[in-house]
Amino acid sequence: MDEAVKDQLTARFRAYLDDAVDLGSDTEAGSAPDLFTLFSEVAALKNEVKLESRNVKSALDEFRGLYATLREANTRLADEQARCREQEQTLGHQRQKELLLELLDLRDRMQAGHEQAVRFRAGRLTGRTSVRFIASMAEGMAMNLRRLDEFLVRRGVHPLPALGEKFDPHTMHAAELAKDPSSDEGLVVGELRKGFLYNDDLLRSAEVVVNRPARG
Repeated sequence: MDEAVKDQLTARFRAYLDDAVDLGSDTEAGSAPDLFTLFSEVAALKNEVKLESRNVKSALDEFRGLYATLREANTRLADEQARCREQEQTLGHQRQKELLLELLDLRDRMQAGHEQAVRFRAGRLTGRTSVRFIASMAEGMAMNLRRLDEFLVRRGVHPLPALGEKFDPHTMHAAELAKDPSSDEGLVVGELRKGFLYNDDLLRSAEVVVNRPARG
């Protein structure tokens, strides 16, 4: 039972006893207090205490049920928030990988154009102006490639080592085979398309030429 309820009931009972004593002093000497009334009040007080105890117990039970429901709801809410954050991170990671792959495709085209410009050789009908223009264009493309590579490195994208390495089917795709008896079998002797890592995870596999010498 709540202590405040106990104190209140005790005070009421004490006040009743005081009133009974005062009433007895006003009567004739030798007269006894009304015990029936006293016992009736004590019984009523006892019943009231029991009723208050039941009410307090019922309130505590309701509070415990409400607390359990609230705790369960908070747990479900926390789990749902964690799941949503995980989905957002996964979706953001996937979108970033798609963007990086598009940038790698752009880099491939820029690299191919730069190599063609570097391999250009002036012919009889080619003027000096055209030669200077192509040389300037090659220099500009090389500068743009360096800037793009720096941007990719800042985003955690790094070239995958392949040339001169042992062929790895998990990170490389054997696009062609070579038959060089002076090199070890399974060695990557050419790179047709560079592979890249994204934060130590494979972003794009490398297309390579794998050595497989003819067996006598």
